[in-house]
Amino acid sequence: MGLRYQYEGEISDSIGLLISILVRYPEVGTINYDPSTQVLKFSFMLGASLKEGDLKEFSRRFTQSLSVYNSLEGHTPRVISLNYNFFDRLTVLEVQRDVETLSQGEIGLIMSLIRQEFEDTLLAEANDNFGEEELMVQEEIIDHMLESIKGGGAQKKLIAFREEGRVLVFNK
Repeated sequence: MGLRYQYEGEISDSIGLLISILVRYPEVGTINYDPSTQVLKFSFMLGASLKEGDLKEFSRRFTQSLSVYNSLEGHTPRVISLNYNFFDRLTVLEVQRDVETLSQGEIGLIMSLIRQEFEDTLLAEANDNFGEEELMVQEEIIDHMLESIKGGGAQKKLIAFREEGRVLVFNK
């Protein structure tokens, strides 16, 4: 299955980045990009209201893991944060990262850490339509688009999410 874009005009790298992340990683519920702060915000939905103490401990391990990864890569991140909000029977995790030091490898690490910790409660769409080769192509696209928006000019605040198997991107 190939990707189809319904869009009038040119797709900016920031729009393409958000689309590719949502296509590649079905665990991501929404993704926001703020060009003024150069920060990507990933949101994950968990189908349970979790204990705050457990989430604080995970947040500590999570930020420590990303800090070690970046240290090994020779980067000094400006923004690494994990926040959470509780709702009736739902917990929303929000990961924020600056795009200047973010890489495809680190996005893969973020996904692995989230999957490993919350595999039983993580809400995600099935990603059955894509083979391993297509997923690897999406990773290459993500890497390329991340590089192109680093230090980029004035772009729009964007939010992207899934709805009934489609990826929707809106200008905030």
